[in-house]
Amino acid sequence: MDWSSEQYLKFKTERTQPAIDLVNRINMVNPKKILDIGCGPGNSTEVLYNKYPGAYILGVDKSEEMIKTARIKYPGLNFKICDVSKDLSQLDSDSDIVFSNACIQWIPDHKHLLKNMLNLLNRNGVLAVQIPMNYNEPIHKTIDEVASSEKWKKYFIEPRIFYTLSQSEYYDLLFEISEEFFIWETVYYHVMKSHNDILEWYRGTGLRPYLNALPDVKKTVFKSELMEILMQRYPKQKNGDIIFRFPRFFFIAYPKRGKS
Repeated sequence: MDWSSEQYLKFKTERTQPAIDLVNRINMVNPKKILDIGCGPGNSTEVLYNKYPGAYILGVDKSEEMIKTARIKYPGLNFKICDVSKDLSQLDSDSDIVFSNACIQWIPDHKHLLKNMLNLLNRNGVLAVQIPMNYNEPIHKTIDEVASSEKWKKYFIEPRIFYTLSQSEYYDLLFEISEEFFIWETVYYHVMKSHNDILEWYRGTGLRPYLNALPDVKKTVFKSELMEILMQRYPKQKNGDIIFRFPRFFFIAYPKRGKS
């Protein structure tokens, strides 16, 4: 199962804004080497390049389709296929910045993952991460309710696992493994023109595992049932627009001073 860069980039502006916000919080002048983990189709890598055009920047992602698109869209930047849940140790461990925008929620065992990400930094480096914190939002609750109903649960033998920790768990973890860190959360209010736009957004991310598990003849019915509930849970504004609320959690962390 691979990602669709075309589907993902339908909301490029909205998906890229958190990367811009995270990059703008990095307090570093003239980094030489930057690693972008989970670079997708390269939109976050471009954000890094725009701020640090003199740095060597490598974007990595496990999706061949995403890396192919990134190489086409940004031929002057560097991209590599890498499954960071398995191959992180194969990457260089002297980066000035290790960056990850909306990726690690798909990867298990964040305690070890974040330790390993910090180990990719030089002693003066910085780890900068953004993670969606929207699993309590109506869209996720709706998908879970429909998927776990009697009618549909037989198709989803392995329900989606959320590897994301809570804000307080990230605090305790970062306190343990880093020298210094900063955490914050931003809620983005995306304006959607229709309820179908919300489904289109999720077809590129959180809805993928469910649609891929369904036979083609069932996908339209499944989406129709989701739509019926979403229309109730996301009311229209007076002008017909729909506010799509999307919380995201950010942190910046520095490696322990004992790192050589």
